[in-house]
Amino acid sequence: MGKKQLVDWLDENKKTFEDQALQIWNRPEVAYTESFASKLQISVLQEAGFTAVSGVGDVPTAFVAEYGYGSPIIGILGEFDALPGLSQKVSSVREPLIVNGPGHGCGHNLLGTAGVEAVIALKERLVQEKLKGTIRYYGCPAEEVLSGKTFMARAGVFDDLDAALTWHPGHSNTPWNIPSSALTSVEFFFKGRAAHAGAAPHLGRSALDAVELTNIGANYLREHVIDGSRIHYTITNGGEAPNIVPDKASVWYYLRGANRAHVDELLERQIKIAQGAALMTETEVTWEIKAGAYDLNVNETLNDLLFNQKDEAGPLLFTEEDLAFAGALAATLEPSLQQYAKKRQKDLGLAEDDLLPATFVNYKPTGPITGGGSTDVGDVSWIAPTGQIMTTCAPFGVQVHTWQATAAFGSSIGLKGMHHAAKLLALSTYELLTDGGNLLSLAQAEFQKKTQGKPYLPAIPVEVKAPVLV
Repeated sequence: MGKKQLVDWLDENKKTFEDQALQIWNRPEVAYTESFASKLQISVLQEAGFTAVSGVGDVPTAFVAEYGYGSPIIGILGEFDALPGLSQKVSSVREPLIVNGPGHGCGHNLLGTAGVEAVIALKERLVQEKLKGTIRYYGCPAEEVLSGKTFMARAGVFDDLDAALTWHPGHSNTPWNIPSSALTSVEFFFKGRAAHAGAAPHLGRSALDAVELTNIGANYLREHVIDGSRIHYTITNGGEAPNIVPDKASVWYYLRGANRAHVDELLERQIKIAQGAALMTETEVTWEIKAGAYDLNVNETLNDLLFNQKDEAGPLLFTEEDLAFAGALAATLEPSLQQYAKKRQKDLGLAEDDLLPATFVNYKPTGPITGGGSTDVGDVSWIAPTGQIMTTCAPFGVQVHTWQATAAFGSSIGLKGMHHAAKLLALSTYELLTDGGNLLSLAQAEFQKKTQGKPYLPAIPVEVKAPVLV
């Protein structure tokens, strides 16, 4: 009975949360600047009776909202940061709302709002049924730069969780059963000596030469790393003008691998390369760790729990207008991406022409596979059992971090997928609160087996602070 009442409440109140998601979509804020979204969500949660603590981990936009008492303690993770350069109208042609402005090309306007929707619905059940347990919503900033949750984790706010649940907007309905890559984000800064490049180049010591030698060394390193490694970079400062020997230059690296130890080893080797480049050019080098995300520790017990709510959540329904917009967006994709999408549809057992899948697929890889992307959800997953699912919020084939995704996530397609995700999160949490601890015991046993009792150690050094404006 409680689950039906939960779904009924969510259906009756969905307009409120659709409005919230669109407010955030219309006011996109990039990592560590999400003051509007953070304050909006805190206000809504406090009005619903939650207590909230902001500024978690010395990040002004990070917060934790809580309701209830005692155990179990279940957390729902939310995000709300946008991406630079992805401003876009709800349109099937490239039409930025603001030229070069930010946009929600990863759907975090939906991601966080569904979490808020779910915990407020759950609060109603705790009150009505006098249930024991604590529900938390974590307002997590800066996922796009892979560090918001790591600063929160370093502050210890996830340590007492019995389990955590989250979701992500996608183009199908399936649990996130593929581990993501661990990652370290590091920027190297070289200091040399300026000189006139034409009149007295011998007097200069080029910081840019050091950057380029670092990149050459990294590219030779690629032959000698474990399969699945990723080394990518961008030069963030290459000097001021061609006729000046640059006295300052910098390069920013993402290092990825299958697990935290793998990436830590990559970092050690990359630091040695940068030090060698500094030695060759008679420059000095320093470096700054910007992010250190763990690989995702998949918990199939919780993922199956999320998947198993699909029937009680009710059908995910799209209109003819939704299908027409999906077709128009899909038509803008490059042929190679369309072919890739068809292959993925086949892998998932979906029809090639099913642009907005409403069915659920519990896809599980048959062998050891690591996804190429990374997420700071990985950090939480090594502290507490963590479940994650995706729902259809964009046409199949549309990739996140694109203008097409921004358009979809501001449309009725995205809002419907968001509302469905809120149901899955709420129903799963309700089951964890009311089944007598059986599922939590299974999830904890799986977690202990995979972590082997190893404690979580933050990969961001203690002296590194979040890049926020004070």
